[in-house]
Amino acid sequence: MAKTRDRARDRGGSALDTLHFALDRSSPVPLYYQLAQQLEAAIEHGALAPGNLLGNEIDLSTRLGLSRPTVRQAIQSLVDKGLLVRRRGVGTQVVHSQVKRSLELSSLYDDLEAAGQGPTTRVVRNETVPASADVAAALGLADGADVIVLERLRATHGQPVALLCNYLPAGLLDLDTARLETTGLYRMMRAAGVTLHSARQTVGARSATAEEAARLDEKEGAAVLTMQRTAYDDTGRAVEYGSHIYRASRYAFDFQLLVRT
Repeated sequence: MAKTRDRARDRGGSALDTLHFALDRSSPVPLYYQLAQQLEAAIEHGALAPGNLLGNEIDLSTRLGLSRPTVRQAIQSLVDKGLLVRRRGVGTQVVHSQVKRSLELSSLYDDLEAAGQGPTTRVVRNETVPASADVAAALGLADGADVIVLERLRATHGQPVALLCNYLPAGLLDLDTARLETTGLYRMMRAAGVTLHSARQTVGARSATAEEAARLDEKEGAAVLTMQRTAYDDTGRAVEYGSHIYRASRYAFDFQLLVRT
């Protein structure tokens, strides 16, 4: 494998100066795709942070020993994904990485933290209300029974990712607003002795309302992913019902599929 190393030559240069790339010129995989994949991995793992500049195509092609069209195609593929943006007079700049989350019983906060995404939370609502019919049915409660409703805006690198709305049976645990803004809901539940065991989850998609778009920094009608989940503890009791929306431009669910034999 022919290795191309991008070493720091000019500390005032691009964010790529300290990154290393391994390009296999004998591989049937196109060089532009190899470069794009390695750039995307650097963005996802934080080696390239939002706001970092990549430099111009001529410098990149010279430094990496690639043709200018190859570099341009790699960059364009990441521009199309929303990971990079070309700014006149500035250059090619990292926008953000897309959050990819596997479908398992875990909290978004824990997943983002484990991925080095630096999650932050703003609590929009934290109060006790009578359960609506659908919430009561999901939690196995009588209509109108008291439930705690939480609405939170979750962000990474200062950019909104998701609007989270959760309902829990009243009295399940103390949900302090200040603590909710520094940790995840499931982490608080575990600390209170609630053992999560399983969940039923539905994933969908729709267009954002004007209010949702404003909170998520999207245009009205932008695509959003939806998720409804009812989580159960180890006794089979429903302990949480969530109805969440995620920016499709910044978030994706990751599935692993197995062949049934």
